[in-house]
Amino acid sequence: MLSRVAASFYWLSRYIERSDGMLRMLKINYASSQDAMQEFTWEPVIRIFAGSGEEETEKLENNSRAVLKYMVIGKDNPNSIVNIITLARENARGVQEHIPKDLWQCLNEYYHTVKEPRLERALQREDPIGTLDVLIKQVMLYYGTAEITMERGEGRSFMNIGKYLERAIQSVDILDTKFGSIDDNPDLLTDTSYWKHLLQSLGGYELYLKTYREGFESSNILEQVVLNNDFPRSVIYSVNNIQRYFDRLKDDSNLEDYREMSFQIGRLQSRIKYSSVRTIEEEGLHLFLTQIRKELYGIGNSLNEHYFANS
Repeated sequence: MLSRVAASFYWLSRYIERSDGMLRMLKINYASSQDAMQEFTWEPVIRIFAGSGEEETEKLENNSRAVLKYMVIGKDNPNSIVNIITLARENARGVQEHIPKDLWQCLNEYYHTVKEPRLERALQREDPIGTLDVLIKQVMLYYGTAEITMERGEGRSFMNIGKYLERAIQSVDILDTKFGSIDDNPDLLTDTSYWKHLLQSLGGYELYLKTYREGFESSNILEQVVLNNDFPRSVIYSVNNIQRYFDRLKDDSNLEDYREMSFQIGRLQSRIKYSSVRTIEEEGLHLFLTQIRKELYGIGNSLNEHYFANS
């Protein structure tokens, strides 16, 4: 497979996964802002998904509708939904002959839904949660179509590596931000709604209730989001799948590159697998997550170097 084609598959999938995580986070945080507390702020969401911080939050005046407009259809926000889906579509166009027609049509529909002029009016004047749900269902339709139509070859492997790498980075960023806020406000440790919203933003609320009977404990949440092999958005689940799909790329023509990257992924996999809540807390959660994030970005950089011709 050409490096250009492989890179397009990889980035197409990363952009779709990023939009999914962002939409879910926006939906949960908007709901939280409506029944919340005075201290509610959009700053963590803007920082995680737009790379902006307090300055951008102040400009938006913590206005929920203004934040939604900026994050969903903001043309001056490079990481808005409309901009990243445009990039996803451009990548898909470049490999259109390698993907099923149904998948292209599905992505095209998602793109036109986001570009629809009525979307801005709906975000500003109607119930934004219903509008966000429409976009979330577009992502779910895309993933379902990809699952049942994509050939089980190299293209799908690069797509899944991109998806799970993006997902792992998101989970690390959300955990780091949410647990970091506790240092500034220790009362959040016993705030049930705070932990509930964190789990809902990752789609892990129902699993948590089934797994842990003693209520919301920060150590249990940490265990689920980092170490639970059965939670689809846990860090270890994502890294296991990066390894799984990377193994399928083994080829006699690229053995040296494959071995180097396989070692890199395996080292990260072992570091998480042989950690526990106790060892993570002893090391310091922020330090642990910073190192995991660094290694995830390192895997992305190695893919660029060895498989995508530094694309």
